[in-house]
Amino acid sequence: MIDITLQNFEAEVLQASLKQPVLLDIWAPWCGPCRTLGPILEALEAEYGGRFVLGKLNADEQQEIAGQLSAMFGVRSIPFCVLFKDGQPVDGFVGALPRERIQQFLDKHVPAEAQLAADEAADEAGLLADEGNVDAALERLQEAIAIDPSNDAARLDYVKLLLQAGRTAEARVAYEPVAGKALGDTRVAAFGQWIEACEKAATARPVEALQAAIAANKRDFEARFELAQRLFAAQQWTAAMDELLEIIMRDKKWNDEAPRKAYVAILELMAKPAPRTAEPAPQSGTLEIAGKAVAAPADPVIDQYRRKLSMALF
Repeated sequence: MIDITLQNFEAEVLQASLKQPVLLDIWAPWCGPCRTLGPILEALEAEYGGRFVLGKLNADEQQEIAGQLSAMFGVRSIPFCVLFKDGQPVDGFVGALPRERIQQFLDKHVPAEAQLAADEAADEAGLLADEGNVDAALERLQEAIAIDPSNDAARLDYVKLLLQAGRTAEARVAYEPVAGKALGDTRVAAFGQWIEACEKAATARPVEALQAAIAANKRDFEARFELAQRLFAAQQWTAAMDELLEIIMRDKKWNDEAPRKAYVAILELMAKPAPRTAEPAPQSGTLEIAGKAVAAPADPVIDQYRRKLSMALF
């Protein structure tokens, strides 16, 4: 439990909620229902074992924050609780609700124990992979998926490490449970394209033979696409896109637009998800309750190849 003030609101509520939900309890010493609710919330924070953080804000002492939140939700009484996730106030309730109803409220927003454990295992796997300990990272990702089979991010990280290790058949098996999401999820679709490129690269002609075929006939799209698949599988992203772009510029519809689909997949695999961070509180003395989504720094290579694709298509 943390006492929230104007000085620490940005760090302890907005920034902290990027990592785990923060429940802000707005109360006052003279409020009888507040004294009833407080111990229930503190007990639930302990019971949930770190799956959310409880913040306490004295409405008499922190009138600016309390006033803005009350106006935002149209609430004029306390106790008033607001739940923050991803730097934003997303839900709330008013009054000293029974414990069971508060649990129902929390369970709508707070990750389940299995999900939290899976996320922790996936985070550890990322650190192990960065250190070059691939086998240990794969083991931790296997644990994460076993704990929470619906954790697609952990599953795709697992597939990525397998592909980087040249274990394509295992990657295909690990990918199959999410393959059906490819139509609605560009990242899942990109991994499917990567696996397919690795499978085709295993039986492709030697690079020298493919280059010779292309030199003899620049419209030998079969050879050029085969070369692009080899480069894709080897994670030579820009070289693969160069070959794919040559096909797209000459025949946009060739092979059911397979070159375009592979090109878009490579861009997706190169891109990093944009982080959500709360901007620092303004220095003027005013307060912004909500954090803002901050775009990831632009990658000039990705931007360049997006422009190239756009010019080729339009």
